[in-house]
Amino acid sequence: MNHLSRRAFLQGSALAVSAGAVSRIAAASLPEAVTQTQAGTQPPLTPASGRPYQPVVTLNGWTLPWRMNKGVKEFHLVAEPVLREIAPGMKANLWGYNGQSPGPTIEVVEGDRVRIFVTNKLPEHTSVHWHGQRLPNGMDGVTGLTQPGIKPGKTFVYEFTARRAGTFMYHPHADEMVQMAMGMMGFWITHPKDPSFMRVDRDFVFLLNAYDIEPGAATPRVNEMTDFNLWTWNSRAFPGIDPLVVRQHDRVRIRIGNLTMTNHPIHLHGHEFVVTGTDGGWTPPAGRWPEVSADIAVGQMRAIEFDASEPGDWALHCHKSHHTMNAMGHEVPTMIGVDQSSELKKISQLIPDYMVMGDKGGSMGEMEMPLPDNTLPMMGGQGPYGSLEMGGMFSVVKVRAGLARNDYRDPGWYRAPAGSVAYEWQGAAAYLPSAGGSRPAAPAASPSSKETVVNVVKPAAHKH
Repeated sequence: MNHLSRRAFLQGSALAVSAGAVSRIAAASLPEAVTQTQAGTQPPLTPASGRPYQPVVTLNGWTLPWRMNKGVKEFHLVAEPVLREIAPGMKANLWGYNGQSPGPTIEVVEGDRVRIFVTNKLPEHTSVHWHGQRLPNGMDGVTGLTQPGIKPGKTFVYEFTARRAGTFMYHPHADEMVQMAMGMMGFWITHPKDPSFMRVDRDFVFLLNAYDIEPGAATPRVNEMTDFNLWTWNSRAFPGIDPLVVRQHDRVRIRIGNLTMTNHPIHLHGHEFVVTGTDGGWTPPAGRWPEVSADIAVGQMRAIEFDASEPGDWALHCHKSHHTMNAMGHEVPTMIGVDQSSELKKISQLIPDYMVMGDKGGSMGEMEMPLPDNTLPMMGGQGPYGSLEMGGMFSVVKVRAGLARNDYRDPGWYRAPAGSVAYEWQGAAAYLPSAGGSRPAAPAASPSSKETVVNVVKPAAHKH
């Protein structure tokens, strides 16, 4: 639980802070505002107080701790500017909560009385809407309709009972075009009273969000409505998105919320799943069917579940192909089949780093090309057999036998059994027993590594 700003995080695992005298009116003693700056996936937080539940794992995120005060769970959210690493080599100036965008996941149990203090450190007013919750109208967080805006420097208190189990989100209902485009959002999990209900072995959550950040820049263009160039999970783009590590034969749940401006068909390789939950609650068993892709519309959440029966490294990604790319340009002409050799010679005299692109196709995974500072390549990340040629909304579900129950460490790349990897055809003679031939061995994977390799060459300085 690295980089938490709280003193030893109460010896590392305790979630409960000693109860203090908290006035609902004056908020004389606020819960400590815990912050997190590390971009990696943090371990699940096992509850040390309150009713038991199985905690979730937030992909490239964390869970917000609380204190118990006379039977009420108290949280402290701080809306503030944050610096978020989108992937190694790029950071963005965003707005979020408690040091990160998205903000921390909030976990409670059905029937819990919850009190959330929200402090505004933004340069404008804000609010928090608890997306999908049943609560008193005055706690719904819609600026101008159910409450006044929270002015800069002020703290508001939201208090209600978590009435039903499910997966929810939180985000502003104040200057939404700016605040959500800057990354203000988070997940809320209400666990069932009965810990055995809908129990799974591993439970992951993450939000879909998107940004328009021009190459070389660090702040999103908040007025963009359609042409985003960074498609992210929890404000991370591949190769900066962590893998989802599971033990073979685990029952796995993945909860995905969409707060972008378009739908996303999320596709899992190697397994079929069923949709077991939406924002509105659990889907009845009789109404489920097997799928390998689930389309998640704007403002929706889907919880998918599957049995991780097949070992390997299985891709999980949005199936819109331009959503698995980074720093996309939308006005690039198609140059397939166009001979650019004469132009290359002329342009290279003026721009030594110039490269011909697109004459044989769009693959740029192996290219080393100049990029502005703080800009990701369109495709990045090295796999065991070379460039993955992916970016954006892409990760890997790593299914391994023999993992410990709560082991979420990256096990490295999968080492496929001999004879189980696609191979190059070398002609029929090579496979004829009479000719002494035999099926060639599958290529060996490169050594396992937890380091992501991105081939980026920064432009050299030229004298003018």
